[in-house]
Amino acid sequence: METLLINYEEAVAVILFGIGLTMLLFQKNLIKKLIGMNIMDTGTFLFLASMGFIEGRKAPIIENGVTEVSAYINPVPAGLVLTGIVVSVSVTAIMLSITIRLYKRYHTLDIDEMYEKAVHAAEDR
Repeated sequence: METLLINYEEAVAVILFGIGLTMLLFQKNLIKKLIGMNIMDTGTFLFLASMGFIEGRKAPIIENGVTEVSAYINPVPAGLVLTGIVVSVSVTAIMLSITIRLYKRYHTLDIDEMYEKAVHAAEDR
């Protein structure tokens, strides 16, 4: 239990990822699935950001030359988080546009109802 309290950022990231994955797997509404995917992304970003932070080190901004390399935080996890956020926003926009198109065609956001309507439309052809 003590390890969980020390690594609370990682524990919260895993919980967020689990909540998002559960929503993605068990919800039938497309908007709720999209929200679950965004919660998973948030958990991933929190995990990467918490792994990149080291207590007692400074941001990698060099002013008067490098005196001690181990005094700086690795900037790669922050870059990965920023890139991931851009990709996540793009995927969310595309998924929302696809959801709107599906709603206009089938008049529902329930995946099972969409499947039934699509099968029924294919049988009528």
